[in-house]
Amino acid sequence: TPSWLTRSPSAAAMDGQTTSLSANFHPYREDILRAEVGGLRVSQDFSHEPVMLREVLELLDAVPDGLVLDATIGGGGHAAAILQRRTGVRLLGVDRDEEALAAAAGRLADFGDRVTLEHARFDELGGSLGDELLAAALFDLGVSSHQLDVADRGFSYRHAGPLDMRMDRSRGRTAADLVNTEGEATLAALFAANGEERFARRIARAIVAARPVERTDQLAELVEKAIPAAARRRGHPARRVFQALRVTVNEELEALRGALDATIERLAPGGRIVVLSYHSGEDRLVKARLNEAATGGCVCPPRLPCVCGAVPTLRLLNRGARLASKEEIARNPRAEAVRLRAAERLSAPEPSREQV
Repeated sequence: TPSWLTRSPSAAAMDGQTTSLSANFHPYREDILRAEVGGLRVSQDFSHEPVMLREVLELLDAVPDGLVLDATIGGGGHAAAILQRRTGVRLLGVDRDEEALAAAAGRLADFGDRVTLEHARFDELGGSLGDELLAAALFDLGVSSHQLDVADRGFSYRHAGPLDMRMDRSRGRTAADLVNTEGEATLAALFAANGEERFARRIARAIVAARPVERTDQLAELVEKAIPAAARRRGHPARRVFQALRVTVNEELEALRGALDATIERLAPGGRIVVLSYHSGEDRLVKARLNEAATGGCVCPPRLPCVCGAVPTLRLLNRGARLASKEEIARNPRAEAVRLRAAERLSAPEPSREQV
């Protein structure tokens, strides 16, 4: 059973604190600086441009009214646009970052009881949904611009700060814990697997030799010195290492697997799932899971009739991944890495290939 259906409590829940927040009333409101933008209150320190917003809205135009899950609500940019465009939907917004929830609560306050916010990892949901099916689900993965820009969060090699990288700072190991306790072989393996770093072994050796490593600028300098000079000319040399540490610290791929499975199970007929991925590891996982659901897990040879009895549950909405437009990338460089995949829950099993 997926973990969000059996409810794994967040740290705040285990301490006896409520983690479900209404946009009408919540403990963060008094601490947020707000600016009026397009009639919506937006936290000035968490404002950002939602990626591929037009494409997301168009994909969700066809879904039935009901409950929409924004599994990574961030500052609430996608959520606000969805609620404005679709007056018949309610929204459950989830994020493990309390600063993001504070910003989203301010931005979405005008939508009243159409919005519920919850502090949780997206694979920990379940109790908030009850038996209700989802009209749609949106996953905007990766790290936000706000998280990268705040030095003491430790996500960016561009800003000097503590080596933290936890999206939920109430629990879990920091990146400093990871680089200072794991062995060279383990560090090299995670740099290769989650960052696709060619010089993973050299970088891991340099880190182990320089311990303790406590700050982002210290780690960035170690990485830069550990790789050949020619490799330093292709973007910042620490980018892949920081990505690998962030993915590992936050268990992003493990959480994503369970969340995708549970979301597909929860989609109503005609409901849609939309996923925005920002690195190849995420995108491969999303592609594999959606393809599996769209084929029913068929193991028969391609281009031959299906005889294994596979029953598809999804229909893919585009061939391959969609990319951001050149205009959007020029306006918002973060969109350059995005890959959008989407699928729709079938109302009834589609015929097998033998019947097509």
